Amino acid sequence: MEEIKAVYFVGIGGIGMSAIARYFLSRGLVVAGYDRTPSDLTKALQEEGALVHYEDNVELIPAPCRDRESTLVVYTPAIPAEHTELTFFRNNGFEIQKRAQVLGTLTRSLKGLCVAGTHGKTTTSSMAAHLLHQSHVDCNAFLGGITKNYGTNYILSQKSPYVVIEADEFDRSFHWLTPFASVITATDADHLDIYGTEEAYLESFSKYSSLILPGGYLILHTGLKMKPAVQEGVTVFTYSREDGDFHAENVRIGDGRITFDLVSPFGNIQGIELGVPVSVNIENGIAAMALAQIAGATAEEIRRGMLSFSGVDRRFDFHIKTDKMAYLSDYAHHPEEIRRSLESLRELYQGRRIKAIFQPHLYTRTRDFYKDFAAALSLLDDVCIVDIYPAREAPIPGVTSQLIYDNLKPGIKREMCSKDGILDVVRQGGFDVLVTLGAGDIEDYVQQITDILRPLS
Repeated sequence: MEEIKAVYFVGIGGIGMSAIARYFLSRGLVVAGYDRTPSDLTKALQEEGALVHYEDNVELIPAPCRDRESTLVVYTPAIPAEHTELTFFRNNGFEIQKRAQVLGTLTRSLKGLCVAGTHGKTTTSSMAAHLLHQSHVDCNAFLGGITKNYGTNYILSQKSPYVVIEADEFDRSFHWLTPFASVITATDADHLDIYGTEEAYLESFSKYSSLILPGGYLILHTGLKMKPAVQEGVTVFTYSREDGDFHAENVRIGDGRITFDLVSPFGNIQGIELGVPVSVNIENGIAAMALAQIAGATAEEIRRGMLSFSGVDRRFDFHIKTDKMAYLSDYAHHPEEIRRSLESLRELYQGRRIKAIFQPHLYTRTRDFYKDFAAALSLLDDVCIVDIYPAREAPIPGVTSQLIYDNLKPGIKREMCSKDGILDVVRQGGFDVLVTLGAGDIEDYVQQITDILRPLS
């Protein structure tokens, strides 16, 4: 790392990649990269000094990034193996690392506070980063979402020994990490295109738990199927909303507020209020506060940080919230994530008519979980299902959004539409609360949906 003068990112616009790019920019290195299309993130990186282009063309790689002795190449597994620029770097003997390998190096030079799990990890890690950053402890952070408090997915500290990292199980990326402490939020099977079976998926989490350093901590959600395999000297705690070593008591929900008390082995904290008052954030908050207590944040700092946490873009993200109408977007793309999101909405808006527009993400995930998606979406009154967003995948014969549509419970108002039909569905109305769900490009329609609904709210 000390010999590196330039860093080139193949896929620089990814949420995780851009955080690392910002780290190297802060160190004064030449940072450049390719991405398929411009985005708000790539534009922000360019404004911060990164050299970014959008054509897979070796001739566009800047001169400082052509010296293999002083250039590190970082890539994401989402980039195809035949990518021209990546092939150039491989054929010419450059040091090439996955994004997760670079994060792994950082967890060996700082004390890693990591959050892994099928869902909840972006909000939990962002919340933990905020709790620590606004405390006397401070932290560095590499996050999987844009925090509303800071407008970025990266936090830099010149004084703190801690780094908060979202530990991603995709492609077994989190096996590169060596955490000091880690939360595991959930192990509901996912990414079966990579793992093949639920057993292999669970084994991957067991392997991850074995990487926690002696003297460190593992904080497991209660009831997980995985079997932790920690090293000697690692303390294992459990947490959940109702029970476990860390849990909530005296939960009070009403008038748009959620307050509760934290029960903790490190000292109970009374009178916590959520800055983003949705019930799913009770558990996210408990896990984040556990990490903050381990790192040494005080009760008053934690109480203040929980109230001032503003949330993460695309995670239960309200765009309209009035007495008459609400519209929010949510990145949820796994059946269990969707269930938790919609249960929170039901709790917030009892007796109101709630509609979801859902864009499935990946053909393989739809194939593996279409019945679970249908069961989760059936919690609502009204559902519109959009065509599958393919991301990195080719179509699979017989796998379409129709599979989910056909398995919705009887009595649910339902329809299917293409992306081009989303705005027409919104204009039809018939709801008090609208949520758009998915990890694909449905997010591109959020501003237009907001513009349609705001005059009606």
